[in-house]
Amino acid sequence: MEDRDTPPGFGPAGSVFTGNAMTIFEKIIAREIPGDIEHEDDRCIAFHDIQPQAPIHVLIVPKKVIPRVGEATAEDEAVLGHLLLVAGQVASQLGVNSTDKGFRLVINNGSNGGEAVPHLHVHLLAGRSLQWPPG
Repeated sequence: MEDRDTPPGFGPAGSVFTGNAMTIFEKIIAREIPGDIEHEDDRCIAFHDIQPQAPIHVLIVPKKVIPRVGEATAEDEAVLGHLLLVAGQVASQLGVNSTDKGFRLVINNGSNGGEAVPHLHVHLLAGRSLQWPPG
């Protein structure tokens, strides 16, 4: 999956190349498959989920491949914080960053945690009343 224009050890869009097949998120980052992109910068991309669980369901995905939050390291601290800041920005763009509307952020880790793609991502859910406890 690497190419001549990409530094050794890195995959598309600067993500760390794992040597395995690309995840669906890496393919969206690389523009190999389309995505309804809401935000993109040098560290992450945010796009609408193709199987939304709420009227607004956006995934905020780091371009660096971190399989799951349980495998993040201290060197991932800045990108992890960045994902949360971007979530707030995207919520504002979508008109739900207020106390009367609101939104929920979810990070799944492992099979019992609901992880479906082995690439860390933050779910931003909004547009309806979200109950507690979830699941």
